[in-house]
Amino acid sequence: MPRPDTRARRRAWGAGLGVVLLALAAIGTAFLPSPRTAAQATELGPAAELKLGYFATVTHAPALVGLEEGILAEELDRDGTRLQSQVFTAGPSAMEALNAGAIDAAYMGPSPAISSYLGSAGKSIRVVSGATSGGAYLIAQPGTESVADLAGGELATPQFAGTQDIAARDYLREQGADDDVAISHAAAGTAVQLFSRGAIAATWQPEPWASLLVEEYGGEVLVDERELWADGSFPTSVLVVSQQFAAEHPETVARLVEANKRSVEWASAHPEELVGVADAAIRRATGENLYDAVLSRALEGLTFTADPLAGTYPVLLERARATGVIPGAAAADLDGLIDTDWPNNDTEGGGSR
Repeated sequence: MPRPDTRARRRAWGAGLGVVLLALAAIGTAFLPSPRTAAQATELGPAAELKLGYFATVTHAPALVGLEEGILAEELDRDGTRLQSQVFTAGPSAMEALNAGAIDAAYMGPSPAISSYLGSAGKSIRVVSGATSGGAYLIAQPGTESVADLAGGELATPQFAGTQDIAARDYLREQGADDDVAISHAAAGTAVQLFSRGAIAATWQPEPWASLLVEEYGGEVLVDERELWADGSFPTSVLVVSQQFAAEHPETVARLVEANKRSVEWASAHPEELVGVADAAIRRATGENLYDAVLSRALEGLTFTADPLAGTYPVLLERARATGVIPGAAAADLDGLIDTDWPNNDTEGGGSR
């Protein structure tokens, strides 16, 4: 496999880092609804419509279940709220849409939520529930035995400053390989194509794309991200809501949280049916037709839970700081990010498959 010029790539990375960080800060500030802030918002009763973002991945299985089984629409309809959904491919782009008011709530990884909250001085969003833990891996080309074998190669992540991107950067830093491996960004489908051609040495991906690379292209699992956490638990996807929407429509947010809880419970209780539900939802959203073996393998590594795993957020922030993605923030700056104080919200809900 051809090896890219890592030093040249790192010069380009260094030159562009300041611009990218400014853009990342803008995720939290430039797109906040104006002129009314969440603090100034008046309760308006149940919303006529809720626009929900999600990813077509099994790490967003509660969202897939809620949509395919009608749980989300049914729960919101109790107050006459219509559900509109939109598919995204990475957290930062979903967060931009959320902060711009294009959507009201979204399932996403915790790192973009942290970035937005800090960049907006705590005014943009709230994490209102957990959804999924686990299901993210570093997959390398066949025959790769260790991270040392990636030297001079390229590692793809879904998007800069996304949850998998920060995990990859921190892992390489911890292994002393951050100067030896170039990081690029590609959506899951593109990363699979690049991997199949040998154009990248490895990729850090959520499920089901990690299992697809293993099952169909002989990829080697170098890292199961659960191994990087003391108890093996870390949030892969959480449910976030615009603070302004929550201030104006708290009843609707409570309905959404309840629907997520029901979806988490369904996903945990119906492992066999979940394969078909996930397949139908992913195929509808992306056109991808994944084999049952891929989906079954992907789902084995997931835990579905309404618990947002709040104790992991200071660690996530520290990793983002250590890699330079979110410089200068402290754990205390995350106060208020997680708000699970909604009727019937059981943050211990759900369970493992």
